[in-house]
Amino acid sequence: MSKTLQRAAWAIAIIGFVVGLVGFYQRLTLGHTATNYGSYVPWGLWVAAYIYFIGLSAGAFLLSALVYVFRVKLLKPVGKLALFTALVTLAAAMFSIWMDLGHPERAWELIFRTNFGSMMGWMAWLYSAYFLLLVVELWFAMRADMAACAGEAGFRGKLCNFLTFGQKDTSDASVERDMNILRILGSIGVPLAVAFHGGVGALFGVVGARPYWNSGLTPITFLVGALASGGALLVFIAAIWGPNRGTEQHKKLVVFLGQIVLGLLLFDLLLEWAEYSINLYTSIPSHAASLRLVLFGQYWWVFWIVHLLIGSVIPVLLLAFSGKNVTAVATAGALIAVTFISVRLNIVIPALAVEELEGLKHAFSGPGLSFDYFPSTAEWLFFIWTVSLAGLLFLIGYSLLPLVTPQKEA
Repeated sequence: MSKTLQRAAWAIAIIGFVVGLVGFYQRLTLGHTATNYGSYVPWGLWVAAYIYFIGLSAGAFLLSALVYVFRVKLLKPVGKLALFTALVTLAAAMFSIWMDLGHPERAWELIFRTNFGSMMGWMAWLYSAYFLLLVVELWFAMRADMAACAGEAGFRGKLCNFLTFGQKDTSDASVERDMNILRILGSIGVPLAVAFHGGVGALFGVVGARPYWNSGLTPITFLVGALASGGALLVFIAAIWGPNRGTEQHKKLVVFLGQIVLGLLLFDLLLEWAEYSINLYTSIPSHAASLRLVLFGQYWWVFWIVHLLIGSVIPVLLLAFSGKNVTAVATAGALIAVTFISVRLNIVIPALAVEELEGLKHAFSGPGLSFDYFPSTAEWLFFIWTVSLAGLLFLIGYSLLPLVTPQKEA
């Protein structure tokens, strides 16, 4: 079954990449004229995609810390997969937000002309540090396995040989040294991941003009959501691409990850309930307007059907009542991971789609002066292209790199 799903993943990723090229081409040639956001709603699907992907990355990385920092043996088989997933989704996040910029060629100025009084300036440095740490940590996690496959015939063997950079010692002492380094890097990475994804939440939370975002809980909800969605993605990946599929050890691993994700999802829903219920009960217009738009506006189904039913209720039932069935757990993980984009859309757009001053929507008229936003075809196509690109990067890496090492039965 997993082989069939893996082949299906290749087919879907290739088709999505080819179809999505149209959106990528339109972005390069037409700029932002092919998009539906404007002066009142300046952020749209691509910004939501950015925080969606960055959440997947942070969540997968923080779960890798259970392997390399806290030495949870049951999760050791997916440690490298978690790190590589974090790296691939980070690349997708950065590409999404890079293409959203009016002048993407000026992105380098965030590093070389940083305003350290700006959250966005700090984010540029935190992302750079996180990327470097991911690459180095992944190398140490794979080094011994790359040394082992360096002697294989064909391109994979040559690639492994090159990537070892001459460090081919596979003795117990050398492997233990790598694990100690990984523990140090992981210990640095945990507060870094918390800082940069909490910083993404703070990027929204400090905007005083948008009461829907402006809360001390915003960074916390971003972190919990990242753990839930990133963990869900890792559950699905472990079920389909993890080592020793079909064995009792593999089942225990997937079931354990499923239990973690269930707890994180319930905690995320609790935070969501607290935010919605309190703000709706107080009924302060500036706070409640965006929430009412989410719950009862034109796109109410994004919250009630996509997020709550498909992305929450069904996965909770699967994990609670069929939590020892690998297929059920994998399905729950896939549903959470895929539908979590709706959560990010419901963070970005509703806060912008309400008038800051009563009557503003009628005060001026013209292109871009609208509070009604739905992504254009070009925006959706580019999003599909980015998702497909991330999928292809993962599949290529899985094929060429020793991301999975068969484990002996305990």
